[in-house]
Amino acid sequence: MCVLIPSSLAGSVQDGYAVVDTGQDRCYDDKDEMAPPAPGDAFYGQDAQHQGLQPSYLDNGDGTVSDLNTGLMWQQSPDFDTKRSWSACATYADALVLAGHSDWRLPTVKELYSLIDFRGSSTANPAVPYIDTTYFAFEYPDPSSGDRPIDVQFWSSTAYVGTTMNGDATAFGVNFADGRIKGYPSGTLPNGTQFERYVRCVRGTTTYGVNNFVDNGDGTITDVATNLMWAKSDSTTPLDWEAALAYAENSTLAGATDWRLPNVKELQSIVDYTRALDATDPAQVGPAIDPIFDIVDPQSWAWSSTTHLDPPLGTLSWAAYVCFGLGTGWMEQPPGSGNYNLLNVHGAGCQRSDPKAGDPNDYPYGNGPQGDVIRIFNSVRLVRDAGNCSGGAVSYCTPKVTSSGCAATISGSGTPSATASSGFTVTVSGVESGQFGIMFYGTSGSMALPFRGGLLCVQGSLVRLPVQSSGSPGGPICGGVLSMDLNALGVCAAIGQGNRAWIQAWFRDPPGTYGTGLSDALTFSVCR
Repeated sequence: MCVLIPSSLAGSVQDGYAVVDTGQDRCYDDKDEMAPPAPGDAFYGQDAQHQGLQPSYLDNGDGTVSDLNTGLMWQQSPDFDTKRSWSACATYADALVLAGHSDWRLPTVKELYSLIDFRGSSTANPAVPYIDTTYFAFEYPDPSSGDRPIDVQFWSSTAYVGTTMNGDATAFGVNFADGRIKGYPSGTLPNGTQFERYVRCVRGTTTYGVNNFVDNGDGTITDVATNLMWAKSDSTTPLDWEAALAYAENSTLAGATDWRLPNVKELQSIVDYTRALDATDPAQVGPAIDPIFDIVDPQSWAWSSTTHLDPPLGTLSWAAYVCFGLGTGWMEQPPGSGNYNLLNVHGAGCQRSDPKAGDPNDYPYGNGPQGDVIRIFNSVRLVRDAGNCSGGAVSYCTPKVTSSGCAATISGSGTPSATASSGFTVTVSGVESGQFGIMFYGTSGSMALPFRGGLLCVQGSLVRLPVQSSGSPGGPICGGVLSMDLNALGVCAAIGQGNRAWIQAWFRDPPGTYGTGLSDALTFSVCR
């Protein structure tokens, strides 16, 4: 069997969504960078040793970037000249017309976090953003603005269901300068001002980040949407980071031996942002995780396998965690008074970091501007790849409109398989009726190259499949269909298990420009 791994230009995810890897490719102990540890050694099993679905983007050349994994299209260059309140950012996104598209919106926190790259560091010299600047524009604040170098927070559309600080209405944002998710005040503050930051707009599928949990009845939960299997319960006792890695590597839960400590993007994928222990609505009160999971301490935070490179390395190394409980901190109120209050400063569902080792008592009033509580000993929520096919195909690119106004769209149903004799049908609908057409595929990647009045969306050497008729010319003008079972044809076997392919259709349009019609495109990845 095989799993469909989302990969797109413009974004129509048909089933599930992809959790893209953090990009972290180096190993770290509790103080500094280290050579990759071997199985059984201390610190084995960290983020860089479990490479997942690698980030893959396409610069569309029109001010937009397509994520070839998630099916989302992004605004390439935000308006860094203007900071906006949460509500003003939503208004800006709704009014944006870019690259001919008017369906832009403020991204959810899970969509926005899909872009984060944990090779970043605000303490490096020079600083490195937590986003791939090969594709996405990024600017640090002008020193004359009064903002700190780390004040590059981007708003999400995700409102916090409780309040932070001293009862502030809150929405989540992602900081691409320091690699954190925090809740920020979304309404008018007591002094009459509003917290203002940036927006990077998105368009495309609205199913990204929607979980589909199934209780397997053996102490595990499968998220069918992401094809990840989770431990139903977290660790019974909190652990430091080294012990958390060992706990995961040594687990035999449900008879499996390939459990791991999740990377921070995997861990954030199971946050339920409709829940919080301080939720205003009693029906939403609880830790920020689906109630299908057991959580030993509702106030717990969970370790990830991802090192957070923001504190300088060499003396102490930190790792990222996610708060399923409240994101607490010690706030000095008023500043300089010596009077510290423990508040929910960032909201349940935030992502911060802790030292990997040490004594929490060394941090009596936390760390950082909001006094983030330092625990060092956090819970562990195991993860492994589910192994069964679930995933989802992604359509991408733009079809060429024919002389009759037809826009042919391509879709896949079933499971592509390198071994099955049938079961994965690719269908092109909306073809000019009574015409001949072919599907063609490649394995080199996607593109959007102008070609005969349309777009060629498949890169590299192309393999043409058998010629087909779109049906009787007596039917509806745009009622033609091309359809093939790629398993039965041996296409998936030829592509090979674990390899990705991109497929598009060409058909005749005699009255049209160049006599050619082109569909949009589809991508999938073959498993066993």
